[in-house]
Amino acid sequence: METLVVGSREVSGLMSMKDCIEVMRQTFLDMGKGEVVFPPRWAMPQPGKRGLLGMMPGYLARQGILGLKATSVFPGNLDTPYESHQGAVLLFETTNGRLLGMVDATSITAIRTGAVSAVATDVLSRKDSKTLAILGSGTQASVHLEAMRCIRPGIDAVRVWSRNPEHAERFAKAANGHGAVAEAVSGGADAVRGADIICTVTGAKAPVLEGAWLSQGTHINAVGASVPGYRELDADAVAKSTLFVDSRESATNEADDYRVPKQEGAIGEGHIRGQLGDLLVGRISGRQNDREITLFKSVGLAIEDLAAADYIYRKALERGVGTKVDFNEGRRPS
Repeated sequence: METLVVGSREVSGLMSMKDCIEVMRQTFLDMGKGEVVFPPRWAMPQPGKRGLLGMMPGYLARQGILGLKATSVFPGNLDTPYESHQGAVLLFETTNGRLLGMVDATSITAIRTGAVSAVATDVLSRKDSKTLAILGSGTQASVHLEAMRCIRPGIDAVRVWSRNPEHAERFAKAANGHGAVAEAVSGGADAVRGADIICTVTGAKAPVLEGAWLSQGTHINAVGASVPGYRELDADAVAKSTLFVDSRESATNEADDYRVPKQEGAIGEGHIRGQLGDLLVGRISGRQNDREITLFKSVGLAIEDLAAADYIYRKALERGVGTKVDFNEGRRPS
């Protein structure tokens, strides 16, 4: 049996941001209908805590796919040629457990993270949103700019702040060529005041977004702090916001943007209004008015990676892209 291997250079030609947004929308609809399974992810820190190895299993009933994302997470890679997340997504069929495909996890993690934020932004942000603030200037900053403009094409002003001012300037210069006026600013407060949509995409361990800076009607996508020990929002920002999550269990166990304000008493047990899947199927309500501050806190789920990898795998088969490898060569059932 042959397994199809799809590398990072091939992924971008097989799945656009618009494609991925629709795949993620359907995935969270499936989640809202109870048609997916994703146990808590498992992580093993490397001795010395430079990085960790994470494994995220899941099941997609509609596609008939079992799968696993295995990835290393090395936050210190910011100033190296390597991404902070590297690994592979493995796809297995559910009849005989055959390994169908292996897809680069780095490129999938990048695009699906922005696409999920876009799905949340579509149902939670104001339709007339025009100003976007981005805190961070790495891969996810670029991905989220593309994703936000896909879902809110009226965005015409982008303000970016980074802990590295040179990176912010470089990002703003590159972003100016894509239909919006982008500028680098010297502080997080300058970036987010008056912004309609805010995306926090940093690797911060201490808050970079304060509640005192938020304007009425803002929508926030908080995606950078996905494991315990990392945090982007202060307690006031969370307390002022109506909170939605990708997974209640994951947020409760992994998201310090939620856990720390709760431990401090700034928010209560019921502060999470619900999950994105519940919102999409109409089980819960979203934004109530144009003054409400909404917050989508995501940590990333295996079902996102598996759904994206399945789409890419099927497209690769259609187009004859990728490398076929026989892992079972020489071994046949008796």
